[in-house]
Amino acid sequence: MRLLITFSAVEPIFLPVHYNNIVQGFIYNFLDKILANQLHDGGFIYKKRKFKLFTFSRIFGKLRKDGDKFKIFPPFKLFISSPYTEMLQNLALNLMKNSEVRLDSNTVWVESLQVLSTPQIGKELVIKMLSPVTVYSTLYRPDGKKKTYYYNPSEKEFSEILKQNIIKKYFAFYEKMPPSEEFFIEPIKVRSKDEKIVLYKGFVIKGWMGVYRLRGEPELLKLAYEAGLGGKNSQGFGMFEILK
Repeated sequence: MRLLITFSAVEPIFLPVHYNNIVQGFIYNFLDKILANQLHDGGFIYKKRKFKLFTFSRIFGKLRKDGDKFKIFPPFKLFISSPYTEMLQNLALNLMKNSEVRLDSNTVWVESLQVLSTPQIGKELVIKMLSPVTVYSTLYRPDGKKKTYYYNPSEKEFSEILKQNIIKKYFAFYEKMPPSEEFFIEPIKVRSKDEKIVLYKGFVIKGWMGVYRLRGEPELLKLAYEAGLGGKNSQGFGMFEILK
């Protein structure tokens, strides 16, 4: 399930270029407190991993960079997605209760809110990222310190790590293994400019936009569509639309 929220405002609004944490905070703020705390502090668990199982897109509309901020001209749009329908229903209800809402220091209102059902998904999809997909491993340097290595779509580990990630999410949400573990991604149209570097609360996160082909178990592809591909989904990574 997805929400497509169209925001409006009296005049253009300003957000930092790296606004992921602002949008994430906005989502948590408009959930009932108990539900927000459950997601933030716990989420869905697989062994030692905790998954929030929601994701959101970049902001779409007319944006112009103005120093270290974006000047965003209303109306503008945001997609939010999750297999956890209770969360999205709660968010939608709370948003519709408010005539005006705050987005960072800006006053905006919800011009429209659409509920988008998950389409029928087969064994192969062509997708376009709506927010960067990030794939990484935590490595150890010779001095024992941790180092995060971000993979690019041309590396074989990119697909394998995405596969293991979506299988863990499936078990965390459905509390069972998927019908099969078949899952593969390949880049179709990914250019160097599709690499995106995002600052999130002082940390550098690298991800990739672009067009890809997904193949595999339809149940895994469906969950990837709803919960997001790769890591850090609840921080605004891994959301995609289906092209065909």
